[in-house]
Amino acid sequence: MTSRPIIEFRDVWKSFHRHSGQLLLRAHVQRLASWRKPVERFDALKKISFRMERGESLAVVGANGAGKSTLLSLIAGLVPPDRGRVDVRGRVAALLELGSGFHPDLTGAENVHLNAALLGLGRKRLHDVFADIVEFAELADFIEEPLRTYSTGMTMRLAFAVAVHMDPDILLIDEVLAVGDHAFQAKCFAKILDFRRCGKTILCVSHASGMVQQLCSRALWLDHGDLLLDGAMAEVGSAYESHLKPAHAYTAETPRDSQDP
Repeated sequence: MTSRPIIEFRDVWKSFHRHSGQLLLRAHVQRLASWRKPVERFDALKKISFRMERGESLAVVGANGAGKSTLLSLIAGLVPPDRGRVDVRGRVAALLELGSGFHPDLTGAENVHLNAALLGLGRKRLHDVFADIVEFAELADFIEEPLRTYSTGMTMRLAFAVAVHMDPDILLIDEVLAVGDHAFQAKCFAKILDFRRCGKTILCVSHASGMVQQLCSRALWLDHGDLLLDGAMAEVGSAYESHLKPAHAYTAETPRDSQDP
């Protein structure tokens, strides 16, 4: 019997409202009450289909606005698809917006318990890994202090430590490895490599091509919501980087016709 994929997208569409900025309450009411002017929407993802097997590592590349973060949000269960189907079979740890579930008036320790509960980590599991979380975040001297006294880097380190210690089946990473100093970033990257060696499924969005090439064996290229290419990391990465290069680039050695305007 063939095993089912751990992540599967089947003809998935996702769109959002488009507006030029923040709307006042009056504008919201007028928009809802008006039948003459339909609300403009844009398609963040269009008819996306792919599957991931357990233990696979996948990079998602594309320019800003390509739909990368929307794809991760669908896998994390933060938003539903408009059409199509998304199947995720396993516990997900999403490193998307670190610290978004923290409260500034609670201590670091209290926030660890709060964040762990939001991520679905049981009390026994948290008791077993609490000391490891604090040690990994390098915050033993501050763990009983209110979060409002933490720097941004300290908060992100604590959030990262909680997420990677919840023993997920699937790890989602969205440009969050700029955490702390270079030594701590290296420790975070090593932890993610450990996940891959342990057979965890990794899906990564990053503009740091060197990092994703080390982490991932396969890549998807998204462009304005469309899936342009799905293949080996080297193949997709090369095609995407070639696309980014200007069609004509003059260098000091490039002869130019003096008659050109």
